[in-house]
Amino acid sequence: MSEWVRVKAADGHELSAYLAKPEGAARGALVLVQEIFGVNGHIRGVADGFAKEGYLVVAPALFDRFERGVELKYEGADMQRAFGFYQQLKPETTLLDVSAAFQYVQGGHKTGVVGYCYGGFTSWISATRGPATGMHAVCAVGYYPGGIGSVAAERPACPVLLHFGGRDTHIGAEQVDAVRRQSYPDVTVFLYPEAEHGFNCDERSSFNAAAAQLARERTLEFLNKHLAG
Repeated sequence: MSEWVRVKAADGHELSAYLAKPEGAARGALVLVQEIFGVNGHIRGVADGFAKEGYLVVAPALFDRFERGVELKYEGADMQRAFGFYQQLKPETTLLDVSAAFQYVQGGHKTGVVGYCYGGFTSWISATRGPATGMHAVCAVGYYPGGIGSVAAERPACPVLLHFGGRDTHIGAEQVDAVRRQSYPDVTVFLYPEAEHGFNCDERSSFNAAAAQLARERTLEFLNKHLAG
């Protein structure tokens, strides 16, 4: 079961969010942070998938600050629009919107953050900067988090799981190394040697079914341990 809801950030901004509900009582809650393509069909499908695993999932529409109802595909003119929106995003306001979604689903549930691409980067800073916004995630998961090298020295306040593609030309090996050099005991990094950027998305040419399945299994194990354990 799913629906669109409204959440309100600390600065007064109201944004829409896709809410996916499990059958029966939730095992925990997740804030699912979008790529730079909006809360599109793929992101809603990912949210629905986590809901089928027993989690209450909310995906805030980060682009509502610029334009409401943005849903983009992964090629052509939509790709150019996506980068245009990306250039307008600011981590400090993104965290306000993620925190608003977090507060919406948190009641009575252990709550984590999972994100993809820009959302993966946001998952990391949700773990490092989130407490300053009142968001105390129990855990965080980031898939191919672009730009994480610039914030790798920030220490997470919760366990973090990161997935990287070994052939990701958008995220250089130096960014993965920047995270690994920190040697944080609660940060786990998995590298999928044959995978490219966006390997989890079955709507992209870079989709890698084997890597996506393995990453999903590892993610669910991680979430079950920290949210449902």
